[in-house]
Amino acid sequence: MIYSARLLPVALLLLSFAWSVDAQTSEAKQTTPAKGTPSNSKPAKDIDAERALKERRSQARALLVALATDARNFRDQSLRARSLARIADALWVVDAEQGRTLFRKAWEAAEVADQESDQKLQEDIRQQKAKTGGGYAVHLPPNLRREVLRLAARHDRALGEEFLEKLKLATNASASAKLNSSNLPEALSQRLALAQELLDAGDTERAMQFAEPALGLVNMNTLNFLATLRDKNPSIADQRYLALLESTAIDLQVDANTISLLSSYLFTPHFFVTFSGSGTSTSQMSSVITAPSVAPELQQAFFRIATQVLSRPLPPPEQEQGTLGIEGKYLVIKRLLPLFEQYASPDITATVRALLDALNTVVSDTVRQRDDDSMRKGIRPEQMSVDREQALMDRIERAKNYAERDGIYLQLAFLAAGRGDIRAREFVEKLEDSELREKARAFVDPSLAMNAIDKKQTDAALELAHIGELTHIQKVWVFTRVSKLLAKTDRDKCLASLEEASVEARRIDGSDPDRPRAFLAVSNALLAADRPRAWDATFDAVKAANSAEGFTGADGDMILRFQTKGSSSMRSGNVDDFDVEGIFRALAIDDYDRAVELARGFQGEAPRASATIAIARSVLDPKPPKIVSGQQAKPK
Repeated sequence: MIYSARLLPVALLLLSFAWSVDAQTSEAKQTTPAKGTPSNSKPAKDIDAERALKERRSQARALLVALATDARNFRDQSLRARSLARIADALWVVDAEQGRTLFRKAWEAAEVADQESDQKLQEDIRQQKAKTGGGYAVHLPPNLRREVLRLAARHDRALGEEFLEKLKLATNASASAKLNSSNLPEALSQRLALAQELLDAGDTERAMQFAEPALGLVNMNTLNFLATLRDKNPSIADQRYLALLESTAIDLQVDANTISLLSSYLFTPHFFVTFSGSGTSTSQMSSVITAPSVAPELQQAFFRIATQVLSRPLPPPEQEQGTLGIEGKYLVIKRLLPLFEQYASPDITATVRALLDALNTVVSDTVRQRDDDSMRKGIRPEQMSVDREQALMDRIERAKNYAERDGIYLQLAFLAAGRGDIRAREFVEKLEDSELREKARAFVDPSLAMNAIDKKQTDAALELAHIGELTHIQKVWVFTRVSKLLAKTDRDKCLASLEEASVEARRIDGSDPDRPRAFLAVSNALLAADRPRAWDATFDAVKAANSAEGFTGADGDMILRFQTKGSSSMRSGNVDDFDVEGIFRALAIDDYDRAVELARGFQGEAPRASATIAIARSVLDPKPPKIVSGQQAKPK
């Protein structure tokens, strides 16, 4: 018994200890987050990544602030304006007030630069007219105030309105007329142009804010804007278009040309035709014309209102009929009648057909028989180019002399080149005038190469680069574009094309600005084909830029110009791969510090500024790439 009594306290002690351990274990389980439950503490690697990103953003901001200080002293007003505006655009996300100040400084420089550019342009036109007897073909310089305005308006509507007002006052002070070529008040024209640029850049909300005051007018620019808007927001675009239709129905000043313009939104987006007593005016703002799929009710609203306007009685002969005239009204109805016949109700179609029959009795035979491409485009099959070609061929035997024959062969060459037909080169070789033949080759061969690239016909493009009359920079463009097209399907041919591009780049004279452009094009192509080698090609571009006076690192383009006595033609297009911005932004994502050092290698203010801004943007953009091990990760 004594033995048993001594064991009892020990047992109680053990039980007490066990309960204490269980309680502590239970408490520990309650304080440990359950699996899948979010924790307030971040993993160490995320904290390090955030710290690295914050540090990198601070470095990028400092880089831009230092560049802004330098840019205010750039002697070149164009460079000053563009640099300050782009710095402001990049800085806005981290320092809006500084950005606003820089935008105003950029505007001041842009006003001076645009005035200087306009004077140079007018002098260029004057000289070309003196050489050709009146014809000219010019490549318009960049409108720097518009660039500053577009960038500022993306961030601050009030600042955009401020610049718009300044632009309006400046235009009114220098222009002899208050209306531009599209008969839209200049203030509204500038507003719509800005809205269109914002819309093209994807900023639909801001674009609508600026476009609003102009959307109540029927005009090519307005309808072009609405057609672009429809690609992004069909509902809002259709509502605005319907409002235009309804306002047209009660406006007694509108005429048949108004209906022709309104028809474009539904049937020929971005393509417009208007008529007058003296001829036809067409304007095409897109390479492709595709009718949208719209609600039948919207189409019927157009046909109903169009019939109302077209049925209005003609004014008495003694009253002013404006520029449209009876013949212009006839041509509008004749052009649109097939649309009525296909989509409108039978009674409306019958009314419009009766209108056309009535006008048939008062228009000339020439107008009545009119059936050219402007009457057909987007509505009926156009006249086949082979028919035009045959008509020209029939004229050759009747030509009075070699000059007339050369003129016909030149038309045939341009017609064939326009549709990418290699026979254009055969027509050029038939030209008897050796100087004319040389000029035609230099225009037709690159045009054919461009068409081949557009159609992704890589073999044809390569053949033209080998046998055609192309400059070194044009060959570089062809080889690098082919390389990009083949990067995923034929690596061997892709790399072979890049090698040929590099050879052509080295053939360009060391002082020619095209030499660094060529190396930049090679660098951009290498991003897809062999990314590590892009650094070497970019280094070559920097070295070439330092020997090429006039290289700016921006506004890279391809310009084809054909000019003879009494004739001028030009084809041009921007080539981003010739510019500094894209490649430096891509390289900065790979290795920020290395890209900064490479940019500092530019001796010229312009390319160094463009490269620096591109590098900073790679970090400061709203969705920057993640930082990994102190460097920015490569994009996937």
